[in-house]
Amino acid sequence: MTTLVKWTVADYHRLIETGILNHRRVELLQGEVVEMPPEEPIHSYATEGGVHYLRSLLRGLAVVREAHPITLADSEPQPDVAIVQPSRQRYLQHHPYPQDIFLLIEISQSTLDYDLNEKKTTYALADIPEYWVVNLKANQIHVFRHPQQGEYLETFVITQGTIFPLAFPTIEVSINQFFADV
Repeated sequence: MTTLVKWTVADYHRLIETGILNHRRVELLQGEVVEMPPEEPIHSYATEGGVHYLRSLLRGLAVVREAHPITLADSEPQPDVAIVQPSRQRYLQHHPYPQDIFLLIEISQSTLDYDLNEKKTTYALADIPEYWVVNLKANQIHVFRHPQQGEYLETFVITQGTIFPLAFPTIEVSINQFFADV
């Protein structure tokens, strides 16, 4: 029988400090250090475009972070986009905590199953109010809202038009902006 070691966030930070994880793309998810796949050019392109667009919409209302860690109870994932409370200086000593987060977005091409399952569960357990998965292969966005006991109560898929983030009900986000030129 195999017993796996679950890592705490503090353990994970100590691993980072030792340099053991240098030159490795990893994240901590529910106590496990998970290797992240290499980023394909289309993923980088869509993430950069989405971040640029969201920053223009949310200027002064939120900080839009690109591919930086967030700290949860037993996880430190690196979502492609994290829309968090201002100001940037708030995160000088720590990554955003769940109470700092308005919305998380994963841009997905080769990691769709992981993003729709393990990541979704992790974010719901942390009470992240809203989570989107941008599916580049199908030109659709999976939207998850209102977490409760590790599940999102509201889920839907959108393929065109606009969406209003829960935290910013007057901000209209065009779905096409995530797929422009992709």
